Amino acid sequence: MTDAYGNINWWGFSPALDLQDIGHGEMCKKLSCAVPDELHILLVGAGDIRHILKTLARRYRHSKRKLKFYVVENSLELYVRDMLLMMVALEKQSRMGLQEKTELFLELYGNTHMREQSNKYSELMAHELIKMVTDFDYLEEKLPLFDLTQLKYKERDFLEGILKFLRNREKTPFDIAKCWDLRLRQQLNVRYDSMKNVFDWDYNMELIERGGSIVHMQQYKHWRQFGVAFQIREGTYDVPNRTLASATVFKMNGERFPRRGFWGDMIVSPFIAFGVETEEKSFYKKQNNQHIKTAEDVSEFNINSLFHELATNEKYELPKVDDAKSVEKSNSDSKLKEITEEDEGNEENEESESKKKEEQSGDTVISAESEERVEEEKKLEAAESIETQQREDVNNSRDKTQENNEELEWMKIEDAKVIFLPLNSLADMINKPKYQKRFNAAFFSNSMVHHLKPEISSLFTDHASLILETALFMLDLKKDHVKEFVSKITGMAQQAGFKVN
Repeated sequence: MTDAYGNINWWGFSPALDLQDIGHGEMCKKLSCAVPDELHILLVGAGDIRHILKTLARRYRHSKRKLKFYVVENSLELYVRDMLLMMVALEKQSRMGLQEKTELFLELYGNTHMREQSNKYSELMAHELIKMVTDFDYLEEKLPLFDLTQLKYKERDFLEGILKFLRNREKTPFDIAKCWDLRLRQQLNVRYDSMKNVFDWDYNMELIERGGSIVHMQQYKHWRQFGVAFQIREGTYDVPNRTLASATVFKMNGERFPRRGFWGDMIVSPFIAFGVETEEKSFYKKQNNQHIKTAEDVSEFNINSLFHELATNEKYELPKVDDAKSVEKSNSDSKLKEITEEDEGNEENEESESKKKEEQSGDTVISAESEERVEEEKKLEAAESIETQQREDVNNSRDKTQENNEELEWMKIEDAKVIFLPLNSLADMINKPKYQKRFNAAFFSNSMVHHLKPEISSLFTDHASLILETALFMLDLKKDHVKEFVSKITGMAQQAGFKVN
């Protein structure tokens, strides 16, 4: 079995970065060197699109240049997730509003279960991606941001198989709740019955101490138990998120057994990538030493902001508090006036009705039988009206869905490219001339940093920047081990020819 971190990184274990700001751009400022017109950025084991999304959304803040991201992962399921999540980010305003996009993105990103409508979107996009994976001309027409040409033929076939699994819910059921619970039992063992105490300890003694205090305790514990991190919209989250399914192979008695399940992180949480850092400092306010906002609120704001910047090339601003208060006060005053006038009218009506009743008492009598008949007729008419309305709504919804499906278009980003490389291909890249002195910046996750060897230095340009993910949020590591990890990866970087900044 796997440990609490799993063998696949569905989300990052560090906050999202603008790689033009933190990476090569910052390095060139310090060294007074010119930033090239085209940046080649290598991402090894990032696990998600957080760095790509933030860098693309904020590219207008920097000098105009072409950006090329080269992605290396250890699982093809991550490439599918990257494309699906970016498709949400690039949805046009005419098809999907900003808030709806944000909610959908976070559901797909960090929830084991999601709403039915989110699942339908996932299935529809899986159908589109199958066409893109099997027809690169169609991919270039619809989503020119992505480049799959470097993948092996076998990997493209596997991508198609993964997408068919996402699309065919009825044919291949996936009980992610059972998978999650089995993993919990395996991790906690005898502590399973007191799991909430375990979660409480991890939160108070580890997560808070490492800078994750804005993550709300109840939200963290709920995610640890059920795998659902984001419930921004009130609704029923009961459909398994099939994008979090992956296959792994177990060996027993010399035989290999493939198993599909949830093999991702169950201790760090999806809150770290977008939920602990933000430009909007008001989210860090506290009352009685408690955060007013939570990591869910921060994640929602950050994704909202990035989507807004991606679409408009303008910074997203929160509504001003004074304006919001004045609008609220105006609304409450008008409501109060309406209620007062309505009450006065009701009092007059009640007086006139009582007079009429006194004058006409005993004049008209309706039998109980006829009253029941009238009520039944009214109910039947109401039921027929509701049924007719529902049929119209369904038909309208179908027409709208069909219309939207026929007009599937995404925002085009002309000055960027995301190139998916073969799995674990870093060692092979060393022997290919086209990658020599290619990369201006690189990011290595803490799970893939073992690939950082002296021989890969030939892949980097002069003054290239290297960003290494630490083990800060690996909660079951002791603080001494976290420091040792930093020292170890620093030494690895120095052996590869880099200097510590």
